[in-house]
This record gives sequence, C-alpha cells and structure tokens, in this order.
Amino acid sequence: MPDGFLDAPTSIATGVVAAAAVGVSLRKARDELDDRTAPLAGLVAAFVFATQMLNFPVAGGTSGHLMGGAIAAVLVGPWTGVLTTSVVFLVQCLLFADGGVTALGTNILLMGVVTCAVGWVAFRGLQAVLPRTVASVPIAAGLAAFVSVPVASLVFVGLYAVGGAASVPFGTLTGAMVGVHLLIGIGEGLITFLAVGSIVAVRPDLVYGARRVVERHELVLRSSGAGA
Repeated sequence: MPDGFLDAPTSIATGVVAAAAVGVSLRKARDELDDRTAPLAGLVAAFVFATQMLNFPVAGGTSGHLMGGAIAAVLVGPWTGVLTTSVVFLVQCLLFADGGVTALGTNILLMGVVTCAVGWVAFRGLQAVLPRTVASVPIAAGLAAFVSVPVASLVFVGLYAVGGAASVPFGTLTGAMVGVHLLIGIGEGLITFLAVGSIVAVRPDLVYGARRVVERHELVLRSSGAGA
C-alpha cells in the first residue's frame, strides 16, 4: 500500500497495532525456535522476500505476489512468522521504496499479522479434520494460505471504510479487492503447498506445523518397538 491511501489517524492506529503485535511476537518467538530451527527463520524471510518480487498476472491487467504470512507461520510458527514477514516489509519499504513509509504499519498488519494469524488458525483447523499424516501438512498449509489472502483483503476494505483517503468508490474497491485476491489466493496456496511439501518431504522435523504429526509418529514407533 502506498502513502496517502488511508488517512493519518487510521495509519497511526494500524501502526500502533502492528508495533504491539511485533513486540509480543519478539517474546513469544522464543518458545517456537531452538538452535536447530532458528536458521530456518532467516531462510523463510529470504524466500518470502524473493517470491514477493515475482509478480504473476491475475485479471484486468493487475498482478499479485506472495504475501507469505501463512507459509511463514506453518514453517517457523505464527509468532516467528510475524517477525520474519515484518522484516521483509521493512526492508522492502526502506531500501526498495515498495510501500509507503507512513503505510508501513498498515502493510505489516495486513500482510504480516493478519495473514499469519488467519493462516495459522485455518491450518490448525484443517489439521483437526485431515488425517494426521505428514502428507496432509502441505495440503493444510496450501488451503490455509488460500484462505488468508481474501481475509486480509477484507480487513483492508474495513480499514478503508473507516479511514479511506483515496477517491475510490467503496463498492468498487470491495468487489475488486475480494475478486482479485481470491485469484491471488490460488497462487499463494499453490506456492505454499509446493514449498512446504518440498521441505516436509526431506526434513519434516524442521517444520513447526508438522511437529505434532512427527511427534505422534515417533511415539507410535516407540510404542510398537516396546511391544515387540
């Protein structure tokens, strides 16, 4: 989002919320990372940064790119996911002029906090109904990523309804945002499915969202070994 799309009070409010979320994430991330998985957070940040630079055509001449919140939450945990995506948006804003400085808080809130939270909740909900196997992890991650994108667009529409400063009709903006981001969500879900699937196939123990499945599998194996 560029500068001037939301009015000053709304931009300040989203900045405060984003700063609070990042502050809480700094404390909570300690419980998600250890010496073995911490390097993955840096790799996730680099992956999100690189893929956000790659736009794919959507409709009406528009294009979309990976938001990265859901994939970050699944790979390194929701709190660490907020931190990694926030770093990406900060670098893009300050070094590449991608997104306005006054809109930085809004961009972190929408593309980092909201997508991480929604993606993680959707991922856990899908894990509750899907078979508890390692193969189901990338499926749940891909579907959760798809859901997170239009939800983030709806949150943006809500913010615009409160403090929109651009001369765009609300109805037109709502239809365009939701419609286009449903298509972008498909791309996000596919990229997330492929990325998570490739890591799970090699090192499922490094994927935060797969820990319950891996631990359960190891417990079953130990129980079978003890019984034998």
